[in-house]
Amino acid sequence: MKKYWYLLFIGVFIIASSCKGVDKADEAIRYTTPVSLGDPFIMLHQGVYYAYGTQAEDGIEVYTSDNLEEWEKAPALALHKDNSFGDKWFWAPEVYYVNGKFYMYYTAEEHMCAATSDSPLGPFIQEVKKPMLEGEKTIDNSLFIDDDGTPYLFFDRFNDGLNIWVAELEEDLITIKKQTLHPCIHVSQEWEKVWPRVNEGAFVTKHNGMYYMTYSANSYESPFYGVGCATATSIMGEWTKYPDNPLLQKPGNLVGVGHSALFRDKKENLRIVFHAHHDDKNIHPRKMYIGKVEFKQEGEVDKLYISQEYLIPKLTVTQK
Repeated sequence: MKKYWYLLFIGVFIIASSCKGVDKADEAIRYTTPVSLGDPFIMLHQGVYYAYGTQAEDGIEVYTSDNLEEWEKAPALALHKDNSFGDKWFWAPEVYYVNGKFYMYYTAEEHMCAATSDSPLGPFIQEVKKPMLEGEKTIDNSLFIDDDGTPYLFFDRFNDGLNIWVAELEEDLITIKKQTLHPCIHVSQEWEKVWPRVNEGAFVTKHNGMYYMTYSANSYESPFYGVGCATATSIMGEWTKYPDNPLLQKPGNLVGVGHSALFRDKKENLRIVFHAHHDDKNIHPRKMYIGKVEFKQEGEVDKLYISQEYLIPKLTVTQK
């Protein structure tokens, strides 16, 4: 009997040790790393956050998260070059869910495009493989739908560096009404006046009847790349930049901060997603960060503020 209990004890010990070994092995192959995305954009859909950005050579990647802190990379590209105009330089995607369909606005070979899908994971398909505005280079296209349902597209044109324009879209949310092309902002403030002279990466939101445009300026290669804000009472009217721009530049230990977009989190808090340089010596691969945005009443008009604190999202990686 003693021998039996001794053998049983040894067997249990071996099994327990083996199980512990498996657990350690599982832990060893899972680790986290920063999310490497330039020009990031986040969409919340049915309780899941989807992040898109500039990174892949052959199209647009997509990442998912339940809490904004921990992310997983989808196994397939959301958009592949086989389904798009262009063969390279897939930049600055934004995705919107409108009338039961997902619309992706992005740049390919310095031409703005749009593709659609039935899923936020893709595949996104560009039905007609041509730029939205043929005959000239345009980048950083961003959709804004006003309270009356009118869709607008904000984007960058290459005249005197990069400057931001807007135009109405047809009901298909893809065709530009060229007769409505209208300039918004151009390089004008001292912090912006470095080569290559850019106002880019526009994102527009509406608050208490006022339109707020966040945009990026200075060179994306510079540590002083930053985010400013301009406002207007009419989309097709005059846009006025904040005199205290930039609102976000070199926060904490980050440099090269820019190309942002706003979104609401699960608690309806307004957030901002942006990229920064890899570190103070290397631009690429750029990393994604998430901050907070709020409006504070100043006089008759609320002012947009961007927090200098930020969340560092982590990508969960499983090593096979």
